[in-house]
Amino acid sequence: MHYAALASGSKGNCHALSDGTRTLLVDAGLSLRQVRQRLEVLGWDPGTVQAVAITHEHSDHIGALGVMLRRTDWQILATADLRAALWAAQRVEIPRERWIEVRAGRPLDWEGWRILPFALPHDAADPVAYRVEAGGFQAAVVTDLGYPTALVADHCQDLDLLALEANHDVDMLREGTYPPQLKARILSRVGHLSNAAMAELLDRVRSPRLKTVILAHLSESNNLPELARFAAEEVLRGSGVALHLAHQREPRQIRLDIPGVSRETFPTADASA
Repeated sequence: MHYAALASGSKGNCHALSDGTRTLLVDAGLSLRQVRQRLEVLGWDPGTVQAVAITHEHSDHIGALGVMLRRTDWQILATADLRAALWAAQRVEIPRERWIEVRAGRPLDWEGWRILPFALPHDAADPVAYRVEAGGFQAAVVTDLGYPTALVADHCQDLDLLALEANHDVDMLREGTYPPQLKARILSRVGHLSNAAMAELLDRVRSPRLKTVILAHLSESNNLPELARFAAEEVLRGSGVALHLAHQREPRQIRLDIPGVSRETFPTADASA
């Protein structure tokens, strides 16, 4: 199994999971052209993309969805409330024949993969994160949440790979130039996860099984990569977990050994180094 952060940040988000035969995108905040180009940079075949799982309707997560609906035949995984919100806010309609309805807490079988959406505290219509289980490996993409709920922690147990939000440093945000109302939103319990809150969640879910953590959705204005990394390293020290940071402008990929899938399915040169 391979994971890639094609883009992650306030300007657009798109993650990818692939077994070499099928690829699932999580979120559509990156242009279709960039999705294809960045997959090719990593040596992935864009033709293997079969579906996009949408977490919520904010523009940095669905900005390219309309184009994807017009120019591809990809299926769209979304909750009913999210589908309605997309139409109400942006007049983006997911055709019923392309829509795979997901419900928080209810697992779905997709192409032999088990996909479990679970609820997040965020100021959106029925926001979810996604846990994906395939071929014995388990990964989750968890961003855009105001605080680490017990439910989120439960669904992040026993993972091999976790992509987790580390949006802001609280002091940088408070002392920064954002308007007070925006600061309050980000700091609220339906806002975004701080470095400290990210570390708290990591401490609750780390286990001998967890091998890879990717810090995602870092704010370019209110965080620094070294601050996010330091917060995570303090928790993960001595655990052997490999720590990576996702980027807004360049893709990063992680290879996982998965039974039954040859490593030769993918290139040996790691473009994400």
